[in-house]
Amino acid sequence: MKCMILAAGYATRLYPLTENFPKPLLKVGEKTILDWLVDDIDGAGLVDEYVVISNHKFAHHFESWAKNKPQRITVVDDGTETNETRLGAVKDVQYAIEKLGIDDDMLVIAGDNVLDFSLNGFVSYAREKNASCIMRYYESNEKKLLKCGVVTVDADDRVLKMTEKSPTPETHWCCPPFYYYTKADSRLVQKGIECGCGTDAPGSYIAWLCTQSPVYAMKMPGKRFDIGNLESYETVKAEYKGIIV
Repeated sequence: MKCMILAAGYATRLYPLTENFPKPLLKVGEKTILDWLVDDIDGAGLVDEYVVISNHKFAHHFESWAKNKPQRITVVDDGTETNETRLGAVKDVQYAIEKLGIDDDMLVIAGDNVLDFSLNGFVSYAREKNASCIMRYYESNEKKLLKCGVVTVDADDRVLKMTEKSPTPETHWCCPPFYYYTKADSRLVQKGIECGCGTDAPGSYIAWLCTQSPVYAMKMPGKRFDIGNLESYETVKAEYKGIIV
């Protein structure tokens, strides 16, 4: 299994911290955000390669970080240099698939969140379902719903519908940026792009995929700490205690 880490954004809302430095390498406690994610996932021994998708501006920072990690980590530079010219998450995934010739199950995750639970439980859930999977959590704040991927599921957790940033969300089930693609569904990313799925938000591919293949949504077993701006970063640094679930 490959773990693909989305890290090609420019984090403009965190300026000046991220004007010349990537958000995923900011420290939270004694580790960088990426260290928290990779060290957790690697504990299960299921991933044979980590692929960090970066923009050209920050690729060298990730390459320096990777040199000090024991895991097999490949940094893919998507060639963009500004927020205005970014490819978008879905096109970044396909770019890395093509560049590295990936043909495998994939755990696809955002590189700018920390979690208080292990992602290995999510991988186990996906393997039990033998299908592509996402996570979901209940969001009571209606304003926050407008900025999220929102899913409708049946009694067996199967995703019936997913929308990204809908002005009229149908449920309160939000989808965080952590996904499991089966090998077969990893091969469909390009088709999804050609069929017109959104390419900026990573969940846009899942919104299309659930109309083609079974996709299941596991209830998130803990808390996700999203670092979106300077205020939220300070909050995460003060509150995050590591993986407890």
